[in-house]
Amino acid sequence: MKSGLPIGMGVGIALGVALGLALDNLALGIGLGIAFGGGVGAMAHAATTASEKKAKGGDGGVVGDSGSSDSGGDCGGDGGGCD
Repeated sequence: MKSGLPIGMGVGIALGVALGLALDNLALGIGLGIAFGGGVGAMAHAATTASEKKAKGGDGGVVGDSGSSDSGGDCGGDGGGCD
């Protein structure tokens, strides 16, 4: 399994239990460990998925924007500001 979520959750729970025992509040430690571990795991999974897409020739999930537009959108298309 190439997902980083289970690894992140496991490490988060382990650190959360240690923090909870040190602070005498195990429930808070486990809750924080799951939350932070899930976040780190989700970021690791996203990074892995993006690198796999890039290796296959995709753009890695990156949305590009050139920053220029020929139309004015909802403002009439003359390049001026909206009134």
